[in-house]
Amino acid sequence: MREVVQNDKSRASRVSRASRPVLRRRGAIATAVLAVAGLAAGCAHDDAGEARGASGRQPLQAPPARALDGYASKLRAAQAARAAAAKRWNLRKVPLAAPAPPAKKPEIKAREGFEVDGQEQEGLPPVFTTVPTKEKIVFLTIDDGAEKDPAFLRMMSELKVPYTVFLTDKEIKDDYGYFERMQARGITLNNHTLSHPYLPALSYEEQKREICGMQDVMEKHYGKRPVLFRPPFGNYNRDTLRAAKSCGIEYAPIWSEEVYVDHWEYREWDQDLHPGDIVLTHFRGTDDWDGTMTDMVRRFLNRITAEGYAVARLEDYL
Repeated sequence: MREVVQNDKSRASRVSRASRPVLRRRGAIATAVLAVAGLAAGCAHDDAGEARGASGRQPLQAPPARALDGYASKLRAAQAARAAAAKRWNLRKVPLAAPAPPAKKPEIKAREGFEVDGQEQEGLPPVFTTVPTKEKIVFLTIDDGAEKDPAFLRMMSELKVPYTVFLTDKEIKDDYGYFERMQARGITLNNHTLSHPYLPALSYEEQKREICGMQDVMEKHYGKRPVLFRPPFGNYNRDTLRAAKSCGIEYAPIWSEEVYVDHWEYREWDQDLHPGDIVLTHFRGTDDWDGTMTDMVRRFLNRITAEGYAVARLEDYL
């Protein structure tokens, strides 16, 4: 995330022996100013007294300047840690940091041609492939939960790369704890049905059981009923969205691109990335791919970083 550091334009005065009479004359006013500055910097000690006792020593920074310097030091340390992680995971470049989330969320509507009858009238969850934004960001989403690679968790944590997960119960029930550890790292876990069926072939009640049943699983194991749902294979009909809404779902994001360990696939004719695109991949390993989850992430990050894109957190835009 790009951090914006605002310079403190107020002058940090040095308190010397010559300035003591001024402080005494202004009395409570000077003390109040110093106290406010101390609170702004999060200081728990008497900065005014510290400054008055600084005669004969190198003058101390004013509290806001100390806070700003500490903040900048943390940013430098964080960037150095990301650079070390990028090298450790054999990335070509350090992944770019996403901008701060928008103060005003973009309006999310169903993509044209992806609506169903009654979409707006019934307030059905919109199906979309891209988030409206001019920022060079993409959103990484990962489906199913079949592969549970601990190296993937370490890699994403060390690189500070956000992603969003859509889980299927039949793929995760052998190790709910893996995704609990993922959730503890700040990752949002979402609904991808109980058994990953082709939903349009099912009745409304059967679809509702798949979606609401997964909501129950998520609440039981992860303490929360998601508001995001992805239909398996990206296939749905009106009953799918009606059932999803009845289960508490608000959005049904699908994807613009899909990344594998050895290639990309595209929805759009130009075969390229666009600002706000949702990228899909899966929890897969060497049983299904010629590589691992970390190999896939390396390919993904190398590509988007080379093109000037950063990975943002989807939930921050909804």
